[in-house]
Amino acid sequence: MKIKSSLTIFFFLLFAVYSLLFLPACSKKKQQEMKRPPAPVTAESVARKSVPVQIHAIGNVEAYSTVSIKARVSGELTHVYFSEGQDVNKGALLFTIDPGPYKAAFESAKANLLRDTALSRKADEDTQRYTELYREQLVSKSQYDQIATNAEALRAVVEAGKASLENARLQLSYCSVYAPISGRTGGLLVDRGNLIRANDDRPMVVINQIQPVYVTFSVPEKYLPEIKKYMAAGKVVVAAYISREDKTPEHGVLTFIDNNVDAATGTIKIKGSFANKERHLWPGQFVTITITLSTIQDAIVVPTHAVQTGQQGQYVFVVKQGAAELRPVTAGITYEEMTVIEKGLSVDELVVTDGQMRLMPGAPVEIIKLQGSKGMEQNQKPEVPVKDKTK
Repeated sequence: MKIKSSLTIFFFLLFAVYSLLFLPACSKKKQQEMKRPPAPVTAESVARKSVPVQIHAIGNVEAYSTVSIKARVSGELTHVYFSEGQDVNKGALLFTIDPGPYKAAFESAKANLLRDTALSRKADEDTQRYTELYREQLVSKSQYDQIATNAEALRAVVEAGKASLENARLQLSYCSVYAPISGRTGGLLVDRGNLIRANDDRPMVVINQIQPVYVTFSVPEKYLPEIKKYMAAGKVVVAAYISREDKTPEHGVLTFIDNNVDAATGTIKIKGSFANKERHLWPGQFVTITITLSTIQDAIVVPTHAVQTGQQGQYVFVVKQGAAELRPVTAGITYEEMTVIEKGLSVDELVVTDGQMRLMPGAPVEIIKLQGSKGMEQNQKPEVPVKDKTK
């Protein structure tokens, strides 16, 4: 029993010694954690702003109309009346094909018509004379019928001659090729002196009408009901940006919605018409399209990079009483690097825009730079001293 009691006292003293050794270390570690320095962050005030509801897409510029000029008669190309890349007006003379053979055919058809007309006139006179003779029974009926039939046949020959003369006139007129539309010519595909074939597969030149122009693009089918609604209410404005640095986009209106959705991509093709007065848009060019459908008034917005995504969804860090508070939010549309917050924030709060990787809920923060929302009023002064380290 004495041995057992002595062991108990020994273990008790040993436990007491270890407790005295480790308690100060744990306490010191806890104090170090509590004295963790504030995390440096950049913050910005939540603001209100009118935000346009827009759809963005990549579009391709198309000529308003395109005409491939081909010859309608064969022959030698004798004249070219324009330069490559020149603007031409509707009705302007472009080419001349050697008219000699067609002029000769026209004159021949004209002469044949004169001959047949004279013969027809003589046959009509004979018919009148034989009619009187037949009434007086001076000629037989068979003779009279022969003269009348001959006159009728010659009248048909005259009509055929008129058609031949008109065809020859058309063939002669086709030797001069005119511009069917106003536009800009492309490369000249045939040179003077070449033999041109009628309706050749290769055109002589292509003319593109570039004032106005179309811009074709595709949008997801989920936007179709909204686009149709606003088009029914009035004109839907479309802006075309040539590059990211473009500050003066071309403006047009939606004019066409395709009659079916592409089942493979789930998109629908749409066209916008642009006046293109300054000719900034060129057929084949790719542009960025922005469609403005409506405007959200007094929307609560924060910088887009303030919104984080975690396992539980989207959230922001709010600076409150010098500490970081993790706040779940419902984010809406994005416009000019600002995101609309549909739920979770009010204008009397500060959100962390940079330095979120150093934060956890309840962590102390030090605002090293307080930014104001671009184009917005700052609605709150910081709850903690701001130390601007950028100077």
